[in-house]
Amino acid sequence: MAGIISGLEDRGARAVDGLAQLAARFSGGTLRLGVTGLRRAGKTVFITSLLHNLLQAGRLPFLDVMAQGRFIGARLLAQPDGAIPRFDYENHLAALTAASPDWPHATRAVSEIRVALKFRPAGLVRRRLGGVGTLNLDIIDYPGEWLLDLPMLGQDYATWSAQTLSLMQTEPRLSLAGAFHAALTAVDPGGPADETAARHLAGLYTDFLRACRDSNVGLSLLQPGRFLEPGEMEGAPILTFCPLPPGSAEGRSGTLAGLMAERFEGYKDKVVRRFFRDHFARLDRQIVLVDLLSALNAGEPGMEDLRRSLSATMESFRHGQRSWLNWLGGARVDRVLFAATKADHVAAPQHAALTRLMEGLMEDRMRQIRFDGAAMKSLSLASVKCTDSVLTRHEGRELACVQGIPRGRTQPTVIFPGELPDSHLGVGAAVEDRFRFTDFQPPPGLGRDGRGLPNIRLDQALEFLIGDRLA
Repeated sequence: MAGIISGLEDRGARAVDGLAQLAARFSGGTLRLGVTGLRRAGKTVFITSLLHNLLQAGRLPFLDVMAQGRFIGARLLAQPDGAIPRFDYENHLAALTAASPDWPHATRAVSEIRVALKFRPAGLVRRRLGGVGTLNLDIIDYPGEWLLDLPMLGQDYATWSAQTLSLMQTEPRLSLAGAFHAALTAVDPGGPADETAARHLAGLYTDFLRACRDSNVGLSLLQPGRFLEPGEMEGAPILTFCPLPPGSAEGRSGTLAGLMAERFEGYKDKVVRRFFRDHFARLDRQIVLVDLLSALNAGEPGMEDLRRSLSATMESFRHGQRSWLNWLGGARVDRVLFAATKADHVAAPQHAALTRLMEGLMEDRMRQIRFDGAAMKSLSLASVKCTDSVLTRHEGRELACVQGIPRGRTQPTVIFPGELPDSHLGVGAAVEDRFRFTDFQPPPGLGRDGRGLPNIRLDQALEFLIGDRLA
């Protein structure tokens, strides 16, 4: 009964959202953009650069409203939801533009920010009716780790446990899970519920998740995400569970497995479902930031883990066109942009290959989004450009290289990162001799010219995501 009531409440909330979204569409007032991406994909830098370039009317030549001279200006406004922390734009920008610039801290909690965009409409009718239009763009940011919890909504505890334990039997997870596996063999899932045992097992499982995240492969598919980024729930009993071997005790109250199952369901209800309802179910547009280069450095295991993580999380979104007939279902994401980030870490001639590589990795999910009726685009971008493409000669061969300041150094260095493969298939496990995708420092002097942070294709991303609402 509780599940039925919860479902009715969710549908009712989505219906209200649908009405609000429909009204906003006709008034042109508000657009909610979700910035989606796993850890290290560059969500914080993307939002900071997007805001800075809009506020400065800066380096966005292919954003039509600016190219046509119709853009009047932008201003940060108070966000509509006072219960959600504001995206810390000013401090993130300060880190990038400091005398010794550095990348801002990664996202650790949900945040949002509103920027009002004032423009002159392009159409004759709209110009005569209103003269000036204003679009309130609400940008929502959240930790990539939390995103990975969304697939759990479609699973029960037994299914999730079986899937997770099966994944832990393959390398590189198997080598990292030794302590947890040893502890698991010493407990009886059908024995009495014991809080000390539950906390011990959950602690070892959390240590395993951290080891996966910090490994040289940089594994992405790590659940539950709040174990890694608990936010305000640090120490809460609801974060004290782990997968257990399948058996007959999962539904029996008073057993260790029963306790774990109860906390799993509580986590879904109080954390994941609320997170989805309050944030994802209300999005209009979505950008999916993908860090392919870090995954390539880790070889085929890293690429496959990234593919599985992104595919699983994207299944939770409602993609497709809104219409008069489906407004009762709530908001739908009607435009999705897939963006391969850190394009400046490879030479300019490789950017098209980077985009193709991402399209190959996400081919099935992209096909499904198109089938569902959402507009979709893919490109490679750099939210903040920190290298230049240069040509060098090596052993009689001309190589396309990048020149920038690698992390931990102080002087510019020319690096040949390697040539991107045509496909994510068959990359292999050992890639040290093929790729050297290096992390770079932000260049000194960012923002001093007052033209917005330098970037690659940020304008094209914005044109696809919001250009139609600025027409």
